[in-house]
Amino acid sequence: MNFGDLFDSPLKILIVAIVIIVLFGSAKLPVAARSLGRSMRILKSEVSGLHDDDEERAAQATSQPVVAPQQIAAPQPVAPVVPPAQPVAPVQQVVQPADQVTTQAQIDSLQQQLRELKDKETASVPADQKPV
Repeated sequence: MNFGDLFDSPLKILIVAIVIIVLFGSAKLPVAARSLGRSMRILKSEVSGLHDDDEERAAQATSQPVVAPQQIAAPQPVAPVVPPAQPVAPVQQVVQPADQVTTQAQIDSLQQQLRELKDKETASVPADQKPV
């Protein structure tokens, strides 16, 4: 039997459609058709993506000249690093007087915040659990 003979008349197509509706139910057919459509779109996008990748590789292969491999030179020995004879003096940071005042104010503020946090922490601990 040839499939062309199956769909040669509208009556046969109607019979096949009724059989499909009876077998799968009318509620599942729209979901199945939607799923089939999504699958077809995904397949189509993947196939076109493969074709695009092939075209990009071909374009890169033609744009880049083929370079003959060269001999790899042996690595040159490296002389050991000798520390300097005299120690290097640490670099002194020059702080402007205005910067000193600002920095000292920030330090004082942070110390005050630390004291306040410690006071809150000790106040929230019950008397029987305070360290001795």
